Amino acid sequence: MIPDMAGFEDDVKPLFRERDRGAMLRQFDLWSYDDVKANASAILDVLRAEQMPCDGPWPAEQVETFAGWVEDGMAP
Repeated sequence: MIPDMAGFEDDVKPLFRERDRGAMLRQFDLWSYDDVKANASAILDVLRAEQMPCDGPWPAEQVETFAGWVEDGMAP
């Protein structure tokens, strides 16, 4: 059985809390597919470096969900 690919609306967008979105709105909108897709590489870099979000790193499972979404082509 092939696992379902992650999608932005169902799997990625919910990872970003309202607080995260507010902190980043001056640069881009974490709830916008187009903005996250355009900045996915940079977002993944800071997630892996445990520099985002600012109040503590994501659990490894969440980082891997985001990474998988990027690696699988960033489905909406």
